[in-house]
Amino acid sequence: MLRAFKVYDVEKVRQDFPILSRKVNGKQLVYFDNAATAQKPNAVIEAIEQYYKGYNANIHRGIHRLAEEATLAYEDSRRKVAKFAGVKPQELVFTRGTTESLNLIMYAYAMTHLKKGDEIIATVMEHHSNIVPWFLLQSRLGVKVKFVDIDDGGKLRMEQYEQMITDKTKIITVTHASNVLGTINPVKDICKIAKKAGAISIVDGAQAVPHMEVDIKEIGCDFYCFSGHKMLGPTGIGALAGRQYLLEEMEPFHGGGEMIREVHLDGAKWNDLPWKFEAGTPNIEGGIILSKAAEYLQSLGMDKIRKHEEMITAYAMERLSEIPDAVIYGPESPKERGGVVSFNVADIHPHDMATILDSEGIAIRSGHHCAQPLIERLKVPGTSRASFYLYNTPQEVDLFIEAVKQARKVFKLPEPKGSGNQLPAH
Repeated sequence: MLRAFKVYDVEKVRQDFPILSRKVNGKQLVYFDNAATAQKPNAVIEAIEQYYKGYNANIHRGIHRLAEEATLAYEDSRRKVAKFAGVKPQELVFTRGTTESLNLIMYAYAMTHLKKGDEIIATVMEHHSNIVPWFLLQSRLGVKVKFVDIDDGGKLRMEQYEQMITDKTKIITVTHASNVLGTINPVKDICKIAKKAGAISIVDGAQAVPHMEVDIKEIGCDFYCFSGHKMLGPTGIGALAGRQYLLEEMEPFHGGGEMIREVHLDGAKWNDLPWKFEAGTPNIEGGIILSKAAEYLQSLGMDKIRKHEEMITAYAMERLSEIPDAVIYGPESPKERGGVVSFNVADIHPHDMATILDSEGIAIRSGHHCAQPLIERLKVPGTSRASFYLYNTPQEVDLFIEAVKQARKVFKLPEPKGSGNQLPAH
């Protein structure tokens, strides 16, 4: 039962993404693994080619024409990406992605500002990248890491913040949107809670920046992290946005060229922001091309992208609920979740589900999605995850549903009465 809806011309948009025309196992590719990485439009692919063909050079130090052109393009991209995110250029540090951004905060801020007995509050729905750095800090400094739980609808138990906060709470860190449940967290409210407690607030925006309007200043966090490859850009590039006064007082994360103002045998002086945190030759291509990805998103309109994904997600959840034994995890309302639908069908292992769907040309993700504590909280071995983006269509959802039905037939599942459920109670 195909639902007709249109926010923008999706078929025209799909023409910008050459990989979407390929076949997998003789079937038309249906790419539903966008939470892992997004496909790239021609505007991004061509910009990469133009860089290497036209002005590939190292930046900031050379005075020849190519070096000047590359430097100007790199810093112009920083300005554009900073504006896209709602911060000043000097507050935007280019990193390899969200993981490195979070590690930068841990090493350059937390290692010098926290001590034994201090506390960090995260959540059970965090990606490993927003858990493991704090465990490293725990083993090195003796800090304590606490986790806010979720309710049966996949939302944070907000009342636990007040219960967990003490005078030793120094950092509150949270994902803007869950890569498993899709839950969009009230990060603005959480940042207010952190400020009231005198704690630093950190937001993992890897699953938010590509899919919705994000104004970091409006959110009110101290640090915000995101990745380029999830927002149509290249891999190996991302950003850390931080309050200027915090970045200025922090020590560098890496030492080497570019992050210094001068070096003598008796010491060194660090460079200005944001270059103090960008040691060595950076991912120049990635830095330049990231703004091309942002420009593509802006050309469609982040509000329209969000609306499109809401409708695709709603349709996918509606269709999945028709399948016997299907369990969908996360908030019931598509307005409260990103374009992510994690599910299980009876006792079909997620890896088996993904394999069967792949045979039909449909790419999904299976397993614990680098969020093992959350999967353990759900008391399942893993989930199958379909994640959507601006180029996905309801027709693709229908192909996906037919493939899930085929998986039920492969495993000879009976046809029980009733339909699928939302996040089960624990």
